[in-house]
Amino acid sequence: MLRVNPDELATDPDAPASPSASSAPVGAEFPPVATPGATGRVTPGTTPANDGRVRNLVEWGVIILVAVGFAFLVRGYAFQTFFIPSESMVPRLETDDRVLVNKFAFDLRDPSRGDVVVFRTPPNATGITGMDDLVKRVVGLPGDTIEGRDGRIFINGRVLNEPYLPAGLRSTTFAAQKVPANSYFMLGDNRQFSNDSTHWGPANRNLFVGPVFMTIWPLDRIDVPGWLWGVPIVLLLGSGAYFVLRRRESATV
Repeated sequence: MLRVNPDELATDPDAPASPSASSAPVGAEFPPVATPGATGRVTPGTTPANDGRVRNLVEWGVIILVAVGFAFLVRGYAFQTFFIPSESMVPRLETDDRVLVNKFAFDLRDPSRGDVVVFRTPPNATGITGMDDLVKRVVGLPGDTIEGRDGRIFINGRVLNEPYLPAGLRSTTFAAQKVPANSYFMLGDNRQFSNDSTHWGPANRNLFVGPVFMTIWPLDRIDVPGWLWGVPIVLLLGSGAYFVLRRRESATV
């Protein structure tokens, strides 16, 4: 077999030079070489885009969990739903309405005349069976002298203006009496068909659960306070601002 010694090979000056790493121009870039792992598969690296998506998912998960937890706290401690079983508050509340009651309101303020309030049935209430709670309107305040006469309500000798009642509705007649301290004279708006303070006297404030905040059922009777419509708008604006700021922060990293 013929053996050729590389040292003995002649170099042809006219032959083109073979490319090599030393002849590459300065600054030339070469594609990275993927290194197979133990399984022979190439493991892609984590990119900033992937990091951003994962972070966003985690943040949304935390927001949702906090919102759900807050909703349970509000449901249990701040608001409570009640079912209206009778017609004593027609037309303000109809039979089978569901209402939301604010349980914190009277911790922050005193009940006001005209408030529609849910309260526990007074122990001395007669003619009421199977109802742990009642809903009536505050008409007489502590210290008032209240009287029902000529189809009208008189407070301290003066006719009470009641714009929430239907025109022509007449109140029940009852003798003048003074409302005790820390108690309230409660009347149903449907005066002739309401078992209220005209039968069993004023209700103590300690029995109050809270004022009716809104009607939530049926759908055609939903009664949402005007200011409450601003809440979803604020939430949407806040969410939009948050994501705009997050995008700008990601772009500057």
